[in-house]
Amino acid sequence: MEILIRDTPESVARTAADVFAAHVRPGAVLGLATGSTPVATYKELIFRVEAGNLSFRGCQAFLLDEYVGLPKEHEQSYHSTIRREFTSHIDIDDADVHGPDGTNPDPHAAALDYEKQLKNSGGVDIQILGVGTNGHIGFNEPSSSLNSHTRLKTLHPQTVADNARFFDSEEDVPRHVLTQGLGTISQAKHLMLLATGEGKADAVQALAEGPLSAFCPASVLQWHEHATVICDEAAASKLANTDYYRFAETHKPEWQGFGGL
Repeated sequence: MEILIRDTPESVARTAADVFAAHVRPGAVLGLATGSTPVATYKELIFRVEAGNLSFRGCQAFLLDEYVGLPKEHEQSYHSTIRREFTSHIDIDDADVHGPDGTNPDPHAAALDYEKQLKNSGGVDIQILGVGTNGHIGFNEPSSSLNSHTRLKTLHPQTVADNARFFDSEEDVPRHVLTQGLGTISQAKHLMLLATGEGKADAVQALAEGPLSAFCPASVLQWHEHATVICDEAAASKLANTDYYRFAETHKPEWQGFGGL
């Protein structure tokens, strides 16, 4: 795992865009996340597309998760959110932006179908991840199996409370979701997790320096052969080995690239 610490959230976004853009090419399969943390990175990528320095033509994109029961047209469905915040502003075919079908009356069948779509794509080249205050990635809440696959999950009360800011009230937040499992996410060739703000400091410390444990689902990155964590000073504030992480980046050989430490 490589841990990159930046001064500001804006610098996190620029570094994340650099890492992500290195994987963008015709035929690439890109894993997208929603939530507030990746938005600045998406804005940076949009800027590069508009400047003529990056193109998403010929790429496919897959979302991590979707609320169960929200119509696709609902402003808080992830189908709508990713288009509003990112994909409608870049040159990717909308038909190539995929997500779990949260409107399917049979969520189990929808989960199996999405897992099949991911496998048939040839595998995700790079997956953007955020992390919840309780260490969840996607909607894999604490106690999720480290080898889980796409499935129906019940949201943790903390996650419901965290997401209430996107809805009129906490009561409006759906309690069930379809999410890629930790095992599914781990099949991506490169995992890139972003974290900003003091509120994510405990989760960052747990995922990077704590035990590999279902109690902190994001700790599954410790098992991955090519994982990059990019965080700002506030999110890194509880890490014990920040001096080493900075030293390792400063002395990294040019051939190494990102991740794989």
